[in-house]
Amino acid sequence: MNPADFVFPGIRDNASALALGIDTGGTQTRWALATANEDIIASGTAAGLTALQLKTQQGKQEFAQVFSDLAAAARSHGNLQTVRVGITGFSDDMRAVILEMLTGILHMPEPCIRLGTDIEIAYLDSFKPGTGYLVYAGTGSIAAYIDEAGQFHRAGGRGYLLDDGGSGFWIAREAVRHIWRAEDECPGTSRESLLAKEIFKAIGGGDWDKSKDFMYHHSRGDIGKLALAVAACANTDEVAADILKRAGQELARLGMAMCKRFGNKPVVLSGRVLELHPFIAASCRTHLPSDISLRTSICQAHFSAARLAARQLTLLS
Repeated sequence: MNPADFVFPGIRDNASALALGIDTGGTQTRWALATANEDIIASGTAAGLTALQLKTQQGKQEFAQVFSDLAAAARSHGNLQTVRVGITGFSDDMRAVILEMLTGILHMPEPCIRLGTDIEIAYLDSFKPGTGYLVYAGTGSIAAYIDEAGQFHRAGGRGYLLDDGGSGFWIAREAVRHIWRAEDECPGTSRESLLAKEIFKAIGGGDWDKSKDFMYHHSRGDIGKLALAVAACANTDEVAADILKRAGQELARLGMAMCKRFGNKPVVLSGRVLELHPFIAASCRTHLPSDISLRTSICQAHFSAARLAARQLTLLS
């Protein structure tokens, strides 16, 4: 667990029923606690998780360990009664396995635990159902729409092997790809490239073996963090700037896919990729029609999950 887990002042000794919200991502898992009246009283972070880890025994053990540590930290603040969890990569065929794991870890009956995708939580943090589209970019990328009937619709979110255009992973991959294509054409080019210097500093060396080992043996979350190196030099490196602007274009494409299917509605652009550089949001705006409203939001989906879990407290009381 992160030793800097944050506690809101004056609430530590509150022993009343609490609701836990959890938002997992490939780079980081975030949690928050809310009271029955939906006041956020504490929050923290843990290692990144994806439901895809459940495909292996080692992944299951890592998944369980993160949730065990997280539950212990949350439980230290009071009496946990309900949980809302958004998990990246989640699908209904994983529900039974995850529920069995969490009922044991959290010491709660199944009706007190609600599971879904991280993007569903993020959508509800931005819109009421039927009112707009969320384009979310973190380690991966996706557009989401929950209609008036509560049906979830998506565009993108196909994973890093197929797409995830505009995501942190995509930005990192585009940068490393450019660097080594340039080296193919003119060996030694990387020595004069600010982008290459930033990337090589982040991965620990400038030879091909270092890049190969990092890209093929590190997690997608670790690779996604290389986007920070791209952003660090974007003001002075034209290639880095172009990659970030193309990321914005990719995210606009996701929004337009939703508009074509369900009609023009406001778009919220959210996720940690937005924190990298203003080029991304500006490019997204440029590549959306002017009559489509666009606003940016640094989504606090773990807070939203905690508030949704708090509403369960009332239903279960």
